[in-house]
Amino acid sequence: KKCVDMGCGSGIQTAALIQSEAKEVMCVDVNSHALSATKKMVEKRFPTKKEKVKYIESNLFEKVNETFDVIVFNPPYVPSETIKWIEVDGGKKGREIIDAFLEQMSAHLNPNGIIFLLQSSLNGLKLTQKKLRKKGFSSRVVAREKLDFEELYVLRIALQ
Repeated sequence: KKCVDMGCGSGIQTAALIQSEAKEVMCVDVNSHALSATKKMVEKRFPTKKEKVKYIESNLFEKVNETFDVIVFNPPYVPSETIKWIEVDGGKKGREIIDAFLEQMSAHLNPNGIIFLLQSSLNGLKLTQKKLRKKGFSSRVVAREKLDFEELYVLRIALQ
């Protein structure tokens, strides 16, 4: 599968995609340091597969002109009045980056493709699911973890 790790951060999702035998992985992050960290991790842990991985510094899909079979995204979702640290701040109600992603994702998903999106209980899971339905997508929670002050969900998203 052709995959993208949106907001690759340290590269943990990139590693999972490589281990899952992804044909190609594109790592996208707004932070050049995150891209460097991911690249170093790939070169160290997967030296024979490093040619399968590309790196693009971009705010979401801004500089991405491709479509993918699998999109994974662990968005910045911490609620904040303003986005001071784009890597973690999600803006008011923690939804600004999530909502921007929801608007852009359709243009980058291949037919029969799937998206895995991390969602926090702080950001309105039901609102995300409602927005997805309006765009013609189905979603279901495939993983969850209860923390002290929130619950994290992984949504599996596909066209209906």
